[in-house]
Amino acid sequence: MANPDSGLERAGTFPLGDRRVHRIGYGAMQLAGDGVFGPPHDRDEALRVLRAAVAAGIDHIDTAQYYGPGTVNELIREALHPYPDNLVIVSKVGARRGSDGSILLFDEPDELTMGIEENLETLGVDRLGAVNLRLLDGAVPGKRFDAQLAAMIRAREAGLIEGIGLSNISRQHLLRALDQTPIVCVQNLFNVVERGSSDLLAECAAHNVAFVPFCPLGMSREARRRIRTDPQSVSIAKRLNATPAQVALAWLLDLSPNILLIPGTKNSTHLAENIDSGTVALDDADRRSFFVRVAAGPEII
Repeated sequence: MANPDSGLERAGTFPLGDRRVHRIGYGAMQLAGDGVFGPPHDRDEALRVLRAAVAAGIDHIDTAQYYGPGTVNELIREALHPYPDNLVIVSKVGARRGSDGSILLFDEPDELTMGIEENLETLGVDRLGAVNLRLLDGAVPGKRFDAQLAAMIRAREAGLIEGIGLSNISRQHLLRALDQTPIVCVQNLFNVVERGSSDLLAECAAHNVAFVPFCPLGMSREARRRIRTDPQSVSIAKRLNATPAQVALAWLLDLSPNILLIPGTKNSTHLAENIDSGTVALDDADRRSFFVRVAAGPEII
């Protein structure tokens, strides 16, 4: 159980389907090798990070079979199996890796089913808490999306997954999906400097759907640099005895109660820092600062 004064408890919880999880979870993507391909540079440390996350009270881990491929799921199984009853493991399907590390589409309805089954096998479970249908082709919602969604519904009805999530989608995808089935979570790129999914976040909040921003500390090297070096973020961090990265995570937690964080790290020290972001409390002046900067244009945060 998490310490009542820890960042996990301070950040609170939100429903993930029929489960309720802490709003700070753990994204396991970085445990693979460079380019999310191959084995980790330090396998023992990867196992320690996973065990430390669960020991700290984290109950939501995000992964994918194509991380590695297979490597990250196998690490999770080695470190944590048999899993705690309260641990919700969320994966995603819709892609596979080529022998050269390239990311390839694997999103036909039968391929989605195969992807779910591969996740179950490598993780050593009969059912996953949720699986995200990850869209990579940028297509507008239509009959193909409906067929993909139908495969996910069949997997849920077969007991392979508890809930259906969507990733890398538009607001229109979400609304079309909600007309057909409950959606438990949405994963899109979103952070202090990359806010293109603001409309989707609002729609998720309106429907009580968990919004799980991937790359919460920036996707590109430039975005990560800006988050860590922005003068006002640095100033806020110093005042709050925090790091700029913690301030950026705290901003996300503060922005909307349906946001679930999955910051990733391969380092135990950074894991503790990410968890502690839940203790960082922004005030109205901090919130106005972030709002004004986004309204000013893309050259500043």
